[in-house]
Parts: sequence; C-alpha cells; structure tokens
Amino acid sequence: MTRSSWRTAVGVLLTGVMLFPVYWMVNVSLTPPGELRKSPPDLVPTNPTFDGYARVLDEQLPYFGTSLLVALGTVALTLALAAPAAYSLAKLRPRGRRPLTFVLLVAQMIPGIIMALGLYGIYVELGITNTVWGLVFADSTIAVPFAVLILTSFMSSVPDEVVQAARIDGAGAWRTFRSVVLPASRNGVVTAGLFAFLWAWSDFVFAATLDSGGSMQPLTLGIYRYIGNNNQEWNAIMATAVVASVPATALLVLAQRFVAAGITSGAVKD
Repeated sequence: MTRSSWRTAVGVLLTGVMLFPVYWMVNVSLTPPGELRKSPPDLVPTNPTFDGYARVLDEQLPYFGTSLLVALGTVALTLALAAPAAYSLAKLRPRGRRPLTFVLLVAQMIPGIIMALGLYGIYVELGITNTVWGLVFADSTIAVPFAVLILTSFMSSVPDEVVQAARIDGAGAWRTFRSVVLPASRNGVVTAGLFAFLWAWSDFVFAATLDSGGSMQPLTLGIYRYIGNNNQEWNAIMATAVVASVPATALLVLAQRFVAAGITSGAVKD
C-alpha cells in the first residue's frame, strides 16, 4: 500500500470517528423511546419514528426564534464593536496597542461561568435579566475579543499604500475604514461573524444564568426542558439537536472558503 493510500485510509478513519457522534444523534432521534434501552443498541433503527421531530415542530419553534434573534443580535453587536477596534489597532496604531492585544487574549481565557456570575449581579442591578438583549450583550463579551484579534490580523494585511492613497484623495479615517479597509477584509468579517453566531447559537451557560426565568428563552434551554431527575427524553432531545444543527451546518458549508481565508490571512504579517 502506497503512502498516499495510507494517508487516505487514516483520514477516512479519523473522519468516521469524529462524525460518529453526529450519526448516533440522528440514529437516536429516529429510535422509538421504548427501544432506547435495548442492549446492544441498534446501529440502524429497525422501527424508525418521527415523533421526536413532530415534538420539535410543536414545542421548540419559539426557542428557535429566540436563539436566532440572540445570535443575529450578537453578530451585529460584535461586528459593530470589533471592526472599528481592529481597524484602529491595525492601521491607526495607537499607543498601548500591544498590551491591549494581550488583554484581549487573556479575556478569552476567563471561564464563561465566572463571567456569567459577574454579569448576573450587574444585570440584577440594571433590571435586564431574562431579556434577549441581555443575552446578546453577554454573548458578545465572548465574541468581541476573538473578533478583534481575527480582524486585526486580517486588516494588517491590507497594504499601507492603499490606505495612504485613500488619505491623499481626501478620505478621512472613517471613510478609509468604511470604503477601503472593511471591503478588503470581507473574509475576516465573515469569519468573525460566523464564530459569533455559533457561540451565541450554542450558548447554555449565559442562558441558564441570565435568562432561565424569561418568557423568551433560547434553544439550549428548550432542550434542557426534556431532561429531568427521573426522565430523559432522548428521542426528543436528539431530534431537537439534529434540527438545531442544520443552521450551523448550512452556514459553515456556505462560508467555509471565507473562514479558511479569514483564519490564515495575515498570519505572516504583524
């Protein structure tokens, strides 16, 4: 067997191992509740049922709407804050930009539960617990530092000569950012926005801490309703998880070339 064949075989094997949980999620979502405790379990459901998906359409649609609203709001707020900040660090080069970059790195190392507990006290004082915009702000605290770092790296790869030419033509700092640097950083913007969407879409810690009693709860809390002390409705849980994976999967497929370019661009330039 040639080296290329070995690499292909290993790649297929590793891909199968990584995708097996996805297959098992689909398998359980189609398995009738009475057969879930069968030993050994069926690798393919012998009596598939769509009852779990019927429950998703009947019970989970409001949670889907809330998650979509929170995720889109997080993307908008993240890009509105991160893009100008990244432009300043990359092209305006203010004093203290290196310590600030270090602070952004440290901010990503803080566990989410610690941030959630800190925000809870602030939210109680402000009266914004159990609100969609409270979740948007909380999720943005995770997404903004990463987005600033990604966009700073990407905007640093935009030639300074292009920026100087825009200024010679009379464009100010804001016009240069809006008309020159931002369009040239499209791949980085898509990458930052995609990761912000995925973080907000899959968040549970902030949702459980800051919005567990609200009337508009995200999908992660909707799934959690199926889990009790004496009952775990795995058929409905996995059906909801499959449906919840569709938007994220679709976005990743559509934006994969932008993500690849956004992650690698600027890697060799400070």
